[in-house]
Amino acid sequence: MYASIGGFRRPSTPRTSRLTVRLAVLASTVALSAAGLAVAATPSSAAVCNGYVGLTFDDGPTGSTSALLSVLRANGVRATMFNVGQNVQSNPSAARAQVDAGMWVANHSWNHAHMTSMSQSQMQSDLSQTNSAIQSATGVRPQLFRPPYGETNSTLQSVASSLGLRQVIWDVDSQDWNGASVGQIVSNASRLQAGQVILMHDGIQNTRDAIPQIMANLSSRNLCPGMISPSTGRAVAPDGTPPPTTPPPTGTPTTPPPTGGCTATATTPNVWGDRYNTSVTVQGAGNWTVVVALTPPQRVSTTWNGSPSWDSTGYVMTMRSNGSGNTFGFTTMMNGNSSARPQIRSCTTG
Repeated sequence: MYASIGGFRRPSTPRTSRLTVRLAVLASTVALSAAGLAVAATPSSAAVCNGYVGLTFDDGPTGSTSALLSVLRANGVRATMFNVGQNVQSNPSAARAQVDAGMWVANHSWNHAHMTSMSQSQMQSDLSQTNSAIQSATGVRPQLFRPPYGETNSTLQSVASSLGLRQVIWDVDSQDWNGASVGQIVSNASRLQAGQVILMHDGIQNTRDAIPQIMANLSSRNLCPGMISPSTGRAVAPDGTPPPTTPPPTGTPTTPPPTGGCTATATTPNVWGDRYNTSVTVQGAGNWTVVVALTPPQRVSTTWNGSPSWDSTGYVMTMRSNGSGNTFGFTTMMNGNSSARPQIRSCTTG
C-alpha cells in the first residue's frame, strides 16, 4: 500500500475518511498431552486465547519471503500475506511456500498502482489478473483485498465485492516501511487490541526481528494471531469460529457433555522420529462429528475409521462417523515440528 521510497512503499497521507476495517486472524493451536484430553461438545475454538489480532504482510512475495516464513513458523504464527500479482507471477514457488507454511494469501493488486484513478473496467482487470496469478501459484483463490496505499472508493469496493473479495485496511501501522527500528515496530504492535489488524511488510529485516517480541507481548495479553473472516472482517479462529466472549475455562474439562452432545478423548499411542499416531475415542453418541486442528506445518497423511474433510487451510479436519465404531485415528507428519499435538475443538452429534 505504499509509494516506492528507498525500495519500500510509503503510505499516502492518512485521511480521516479512510475506511478502517477491523479484522484479525487466528491463534496457535493448543497441544494435546500424550495422556489425552477430553473435550466436551461446547465451543472451544482457542482454549488459550481471549481474542485474536490480524498480522498482515504486504508486497510479497519477495526474495526474503523464505526468511519471513521461517521466523513466523518458529514463533507459531499464522498471518495473512497480501501479495502483489506480478510478484506472484515472477516467483510462484515463494507464494506456494506461504500456503505450505500455513499462511493465508490475499490480493494486493497487480502492480501496486493508485487504483482509485482507474476506470471500473481497469479495476476489474487488475484484481481478476491478481486473483488468477495467486490461484495458479497456490491453488487458493483469494477472499481478501487490500487496496494499495489504503486508497479506496465506492467503485473499487464494488468491483472487489463482485469478485468475492472483502476489502481490508488496517488499524495499526507498524511503520516498518518508514525505517522504524525493531523497538518501534514492537511498540506500535503493542497497541493492537482484539479484533484489530496491523500492517507490516515482507522483505524488511527489522520486521522479522520484531516478530518474537510482538508474539511475547500478544501472549502476555492472551491475544493470538488469527485469520480474517471474509464474511465479517473480524478476527476468528483458523477453523472460522468466532472469538470467545468470555474467558475460556482452564484445565481438563471434567463436566459431562450437554444433552445430546458427546465427548472426544485423544491420545498419541505411537510417536516416531518424523510422525505420530493419534487415537480419538468418542463417548455419548453413535453418530458423531469431531473437529480437530493441527499446528502448522504438521499435516495428516493417513486416517482410519472415519470420513474426513478439510477446511481451505488444510489444518482443520472434520471427522464424521462412518459406521466403523466410536474410535478413529490418523497419522500426522511432523514436518519439523515435533512438539505440537492436534487439538480437538468440538464433538457434536450427527
